[in-house]
Formats: sequence, structure tokens, C-alpha cells
Amino acid sequence: MNLHEMKASIKAEKADFLIINGKILNVFTKEIIEESIAVTNGIIVGIGDYEGKIVIDAKGKYISPGFIDSHVHIESSMVTPSEYARTILPHGVTTVITDPHEIANVSGVEGIQFMLDESEHLPLDVRVMLPSCVPATSLERGGAILYAEHLETFMEHPRVLGLAEVMDYPSVMSMEKQMMDKIQLAHKYQKPIDGHLAGLGKNEINTYAYSGILTDHECTNVNEVLDRLRAGMYVALREGSAARNLIDLLPAVNENNANRIMYCTDDKHLDDIYKEGSIDFCIRTAIAFGISPITAYSMATFNPAQCYGLKQKGAIAPGYEANFVFINDLENVDITDVWIKDQFIVSNQKLIESTVQKESKNHISTFINLGDIRLEDFMISCDGMNYANIIEINPKSIVTSHIVEKIANSDDQQFTANVKENLCKIAVIDRYHSEKEIGLGIVKGLNLKEGAIATTIAHDSHQLIVAGMNDEDMYLAVKTVKEMNGGIVVVANGQILAKLSLPIGGLVSLNSAEEVEHGLNLIENALLKIRPNNNFNAFLTLSFLALPVIPSIKITTKGLFNVNTFQFIPLFIHN
Repeated sequence: MNLHEMKASIKAEKADFLIINGKILNVFTKEIIEESIAVTNGIIVGIGDYEGKIVIDAKGKYISPGFIDSHVHIESSMVTPSEYARTILPHGVTTVITDPHEIANVSGVEGIQFMLDESEHLPLDVRVMLPSCVPATSLERGGAILYAEHLETFMEHPRVLGLAEVMDYPSVMSMEKQMMDKIQLAHKYQKPIDGHLAGLGKNEINTYAYSGILTDHECTNVNEVLDRLRAGMYVALREGSAARNLIDLLPAVNENNANRIMYCTDDKHLDDIYKEGSIDFCIRTAIAFGISPITAYSMATFNPAQCYGLKQKGAIAPGYEANFVFINDLENVDITDVWIKDQFIVSNQKLIESTVQKESKNHISTFINLGDIRLEDFMISCDGMNYANIIEINPKSIVTSHIVEKIANSDDQQFTANVKENLCKIAVIDRYHSEKEIGLGIVKGLNLKEGAIATTIAHDSHQLIVAGMNDEDMYLAVKTVKEMNGGIVVVANGQILAKLSLPIGGLVSLNSAEEVEHGLNLIENALLKIRPNNNFNAFLTLSFLALPVIPSIKITTKGLFNVNTFQFIPLFIHN
């Protein structure tokens, strides 16, 4: 309690600011009240009849608490935290709960420290969950390995909230020591633990809940939401770029359980944020579906604050931080202004640039080490077998299907991509170690007509991943990414159509958000030349084909992986 604030609260002195003529969304009583808001030192000291040194007229606008993204990987935006803040603040997001496991998989402890340093002193409040699974499973070899002792060095950082998504469920179920050490570490510091329960049944849900794992953002249907809620967990309804589950999950929401439900974006590309928004898009979608407006807003504000113990966030009431979103149209989430503590960060829909200025002084260099990569490394030998285990893409989902199909080859020895059957080659290449290690496979449904695409964004180990219709273009794409020391490229017929350099860990650009968006637009236009059927995000979908904790079949540097059985499987099989 602060004496200056207390004096303002009891009206012994004027508040620093008084916001009048606003319609406040009260998340406690689920009503809209027309009262003034008194703010001192960036804290709400009273609601009602107060005086202020500076009076701000809300002119009848609705005033919501600032929005909270309950789970996001900032690195997936491909910009630094300050540029990310510039992008999402106009969308009313004032707090994000981020898991820096993308850059941690590349650079370990150095990557976590980079994200903490780069998100310091921003108007956007960046809270961090420490990566629990680096690498995602013990079967992978990435750029780093993090144990409990590495994480403990960060546990008392003021912006570290807890332990991030526990995705290695076999390690949980088998009580593997390193995983148990991390869970016990979170309990030692009384920190919340995020879950990652993709495809898990009730027994595993029980074990996760018993272990103190509090949340899940991997639900794909209503029953999965209800199972987790019944086990006492919070559920984050996800609407990212590749995984778009929100509309399928909203039927699970009702007035009896909505207090345990929130939103997250997880992995959302910058261009998609520009096109449709962030958490504001989730609120808008929920209201259009039929969720009551104040409930829809509470799921973006009060619920995540309660989940993560952010006691001064998520509501407009005495003692809470003065983080406000001014809204013209409640149902369309028409945001005009964003106020954080003691100033407007967004005014008349324009970001006040001086509030977010931050020059990056840190840099995590990347060296792509592919060993002696050659054109013939992309050849897939059938060895006389004509049936293959194939990764089938489900559009707008990171869950894949495992199918077995007969392969029509140009000869009996080598598999060739097939436009008619929508089959292309895929390769995941170790980029961290000098020994050459390449996993080869076949993908159905990526919609490539020619050429190849490659990137160093390949969740979660972020190896170099490439898919294509011929070996020559795949080889060129891989060489180009290596020369950029990480990034994204589209090639066709021996020509580079577009590329985007991501020198920070092979994940993040040093450029501004506007420059990265322009680069992504060039990538998108180049994709249309080799992939006219653009009904889902090709690069984001490609990046998740390497994540061996999402059902049903994925690919690593060691080859095809059956997620359901947690075993590697051969590419070709007999009849």
C-alpha cells in the first residue's frame, strides 16, 4: 500500500488522473457501470465521485481491462519483443504470458535471457513461463538441453511466472527424473505450471492435474475442453495461425464454466496479426458465436489474471493496475485508445511510438552447420517396396493424419513427388552439429505444384525443414537458408522467388515489424506461384510437421515418428 495512493483514495488529495464519462465493464458482477475512474501512480484508487489533477473524457466509450494473451511464443511473430509490442498494443493486448521455448531450443539459457532482456521496460507487460521441454522429447537432439538447475537461476526473476507447457507426456507418465525435477522446482517456488495435453485421455489428464499442471491450450473438440475443466484445469481456447481451434471449442463455453476459460494465440505470424488481430479477434469471434459480451471480455481479462495469480490485473477496480482499453463498439471490439498506468499508448487508433522505443543491443548469432550436404541426400529410395507411411496434413490444424498409400513411382527405385496425388518430399536436417543427419519423408496435402520451400522455423527443435517437388529445388532452398544463417525461402525452377532472413537464432528478424510484414507478403506472393491453392498457411503448417508431441505422425532428423506409439517407423513398408 502506498501512502500517496491511499490519500487519493480517501480523497485527501486529488488523483493524478480522472477518467470520466466512460462505460466500465465490471468483470465481477458482469455489468456495465457508468462511473469515473481515479488513477494515481498507475493504480486505480477509486471508482465514483473523485477529483483529478488531469481529467480525461472517455466520451461515452466502453472501458475494458487490458487484454491478456494467456499463452504465446513471441518468437513465432518473427520480430523482437519491442516490435511485437508495437504490433499488438493497438489490439488492446497489454499483458502476454510467453514461453520462450522456441529460442531456448536453439540457444538454451542464452535464449531465455535474451527474451527477458529484450522485453524489459516495455509498456507491454511480458510475463515469462520457463521452458519445461528443451528438447521437446528425449528422442530429439536440438541446439540445447535445459535441466531444472538451468531453470532455477530464473525462478526469482520478477517477471517469471512459472513453468511452461509440459509436452513430454511419456516423461510425466513414467516419472522420468529430469521432468519430475522441473515440476518439483515449480512447486518449490509455488509457481503455476502450464500443460500441453494434445491427444491425451482421462488417465493422463488425471496425472497432469494431480501433478499440479494447471492449464491446457491443445484442445481440438468440446469433449476435450470439458474433460480438462472437470479435472480442475483452466483451458485456453487457441486461435493462432496454424492451429485455429476457437470456433470449434466455443460450444463448450457456458455461464457455469466460463470463469475457467481464456484465450491464447500460441503461434501467430505477424501478417496474420495485421490482418485480423490478436486477442481482440478471439473476443469478436466469441461474441459473434453467441457468448455474452462481458463474458467474452472476462475470458480475455479477469480469467487469465486469476489463473496466473496476477492479482492487480484483469479488472477495473480499486487496487488494480490502470490498464484500459477504450472501445467504441463492444461487439465488434472497435478499439480507439489504450491506456497503460499513466499514459495513452494508443490514441485515436495510432500507436504513440515514443512509448515503445527500444533499440536491441543483444544478438544471438546463428551458424547453420549442415555438414557435407549434397543433392543426392534428398533422394528417397523405395528399396523395392511400394507402400509408404505418409504424413497427411489437416488444413488449419497442427494435428496430422497417419495414412498408408501405394506409391506410383517413375521407376521401382526412387520416389518422385506427384502433383496429381498431392504428394511431395520432406526433409528435416540437423543444423546444429557437424555430423550430417537427415530425416526423409512424404507429405500429402501441402498443395505444392512445383518448386520447394524451406525454413529454420521447425517446432520445437528448429532444425532446417524443407519440402519440395524435386531434389534440385530442395537443395537450392537448403543452401539459401544456410547462406542467410537462418530464415525462410521459396524457390522454383532453380530460381529464388522470395526469402526472409532471420538471423536471431534462425527465428527472429532484426528488422521492424513493418519490414518483416512486407517480407512475409513477398513470401506469400511467391508461394502463390508454386501453390495456387492457398487455403492454409504453408510455412506455419510445415514448421509443425517436425513436432513429435502432436498426433499423429511427424518427422525429425531421425525419420518418421508415430506420436501415438511414441516410436520411429520406416518410410516404406511391404504390402
